[in-house]
Amino acid sequence: MKALKKKETENFDIIYAQQHLANERTYLAWLRTAVSIIGVGFLTTSLHFTIHVSTTHFINALAIVLGIFACLVGCVIAIMSTREYNQKKERINMGIFKPSTSSILAVSVLFGLLTFIILLYLSFLLFSL
Repeated sequence: MKALKKKETENFDIIYAQQHLANERTYLAWLRTAVSIIGVGFLTTSLHFTIHVSTTHFINALAIVLGIFACLVGCVIAIMSTREYNQKKERINMGIFKPSTSSILAVSVLFGLLTFIILLYLSFLLFSL
């Protein structure tokens, strides 16, 4: 029975090969985005403290919050993209299309918050000099 089910799954994978490959490319693009956002967080925080841009405790704390939040956003994007990849893989085999509206909305909100923190950091940094 397991061999028959495995054979059926392989047949679906062959029939929808282009969709599966597109799903994998999208997944890898989301992972690259997550790694980039994490990198921005590390870079911002490390440069802030390496160059000694500011000695204000508030701006230093804001730089730390920015780095941590960027890492959290990157991790959330990686987890969400993995979940979406697996759901899409099953839906492709079932012939069902459902747009990922909630995931896109969540990522947009997180990215908006990250942008707000970056603007807050830069504005406090520029006006404290």
